[in-house]
Amino acid sequence: MKSNPAIQAAIDLTAGAAGGTACVLTGQPFDTMKVKMQTFPDLYRGLTDCCLKTYSQVGFRGFYKGTSPALIANIAENSVLFMCYGFCQQVVRKVVGLEKQAKLSDLQNAAAGSFASAFAALVLCPTELVKCRLQTMYEMEMSGKIAKSQNTVWSVVKSILRKDGPLGFYHGLSSTLLREVPGYFFFFGGYELSRSFFASGRSKDELGPVPLMLSGGFGGICLWLAVYPVDCIKSRIQVLSMSGKQAGFIGTFISIVKNEGIQPIPPAVEAWMSLDHSTTREVLHHLF
Repeated sequence: MKSNPAIQAAIDLTAGAAGGTACVLTGQPFDTMKVKMQTFPDLYRGLTDCCLKTYSQVGFRGFYKGTSPALIANIAENSVLFMCYGFCQQVVRKVVGLEKQAKLSDLQNAAAGSFASAFAALVLCPTELVKCRLQTMYEMEMSGKIAKSQNTVWSVVKSILRKDGPLGFYHGLSSTLLREVPGYFFFFGGYELSRSFFASGRSKDELGPVPLMLSGGFGGICLWLAVYPVDCIKSRIQVLSMSGKQAGFIGTFISIVKNEGIQPIPPAVEAWMSLDHSTTREVLHHLF
């Protein structure tokens, strides 16, 4: 029995928000280390070195810098993503000439997820900007790029508004879109393929929590392996623009390749992201 569209949207909204909250509370320290190493590669030799230096410099609270905007970012992104996902599935059905209740293929679901992520990026970019700047505030202050004053969410927000106005919150929007749109194609593609594997001819809606969690993990791995280089560029643009005009996506990409070369993706840094948020949504659907 199909639920009412409004009820379904409310379930998607709640599940997306729950998934985003769980992700931030468990993964914020790893995300902080990731952003620090992406933006200041010469300061840290690796994850362990970054952890030890962060603890010695600012204590345990340094691992949770930017948690408030991170919570807002993840809740907003996942709520919008999963609310738009159902709508985008209908768009895909219409484009390919399927009936409204027809099952989509794994590739078609991937396309719908990719389309939905473009809407999510619009609410994600401003909050991620504030988060990334808070996470790297110590390094920016110690390097003399900014004054020692912007240490709260509100001080960062005021600084952005004063220097660049409301549009300043969209520094790095192009790189955010370039990360989210292809990234969620790979996420939903990997997620649906994994669910099909576990279903083995049965309906994917009958899968239990464990296969769904493993499918979410596989989808998350696919996403980050595909978009990690773009995420690195996004972090630098959003953080370094704090001290003045920063080169755009192409300019930052060329600078990284010229000065550092193309390095392999450090999987340990991104491993925490392997359990992604649609897992929570599907588990909630399964349980309730």
